[in-house]
Amino acid sequence: MKIALLVPGPIDTVSGGYLYDRRLMDGLRTLGHSVRIVELAGRHPMPDAEAEASARDAFAGLGGNEVPVIDGLGLPAFAPLASEMAARCAVAIIHHATSLEPGPHQSALADRERALFRVCGRLVTTSAYTAKSLPPLGADPAHIGVVEPGTDPAPRAKGSGGPGARILSVGSLIPRKGHDVLLRALARLTDLDWTLRIAGPPADPVHAQGLVALTEELGLTARVSFLGPVTDAALEAEYQSADIFALATFFEGFGMAAAEAQARGLPLALCTGGAITDLVGPGAAILAAPGDANSLSRGMRRPLFDTSLRADMAEASWKAGQSLPRWDDRAGLFAAELEAAGHG
Repeated sequence: MKIALLVPGPIDTVSGGYLYDRRLMDGLRTLGHSVRIVELAGRHPMPDAEAEASARDAFAGLGGNEVPVIDGLGLPAFAPLASEMAARCAVAIIHHATSLEPGPHQSALADRERALFRVCGRLVTTSAYTAKSLPPLGADPAHIGVVEPGTDPAPRAKGSGGPGARILSVGSLIPRKGHDVLLRALARLTDLDWTLRIAGPPADPVHAQGLVALTEELGLTARVSFLGPVTDAALEAEYQSADIFALATFFEGFGMAAAEAQARGLPLALCTGGAITDLVGPGAAILAAPGDANSLSRGMRRPLFDTSLRADMAEASWKAGQSLPRWDDRAGLFAAELEAAGHG
């Protein structure tokens, strides 16, 4: 097959969604398919005029036998092209519906997604949870498939070596990731010895500045490090030297960072937003409701000071992590979804 991935640029953006796209496309190339990346300009997911113009140009530039695969973050920009998308049996990768994320454009995005979900030849989601969320937005269940992200075999995390516990959180600095909830939870645990390292780009600069201000307000500046976007090697080093992985997310379409942490045997402290808890092994995590800093704080207290419990959680996490899907078969599954859409 000849495949064109249409995605808001740049494709090397540091996030789970972009990593998923890159790994799938690399895998498709390895299988012998031709893959072309088209980076969309403009604002996304609620498109501005530049984004819609870029979407029109990208679609007009498709080869006659190229399969259009559109990342869900950029999908709303294609609303004016619904008939063209139907004619080409376009395929969309849905990490999570953009209209499920609170914000001023939520209703407008839902209208666009309802129109587009109906005309796509296939909607490929990253979890069964996300798949179930699409029919209420107009998607035909018969046109929805699931290809979960994979993990690579990884060495087991060694930990910080103490004293104290090093907590790692990985996620863009946006409201949905709940870093403010995690900060408020940890502010109740200053009698314990811990540090927090947050790896992720400031995708929402205003929110990112607010997190820094909140850290200062809570008196946690000496304990919390904002690492910004990090390279793959630097992120691996962070996983290896962490004692606990924490993510107080309000919603995840899958939870790739938590999967990577579990693949390395890290104890988990999570909020139960979306699909993230579906990948957690028994005994590997403490869980709290989204937004509940008090419950998250109470849950984290014991593994922070009880190294024996933390070791038990690490063992459970390692065992569960070894049964997670691997990247080496993801591209084949995705190719099958393209065939189900009428391509190939």
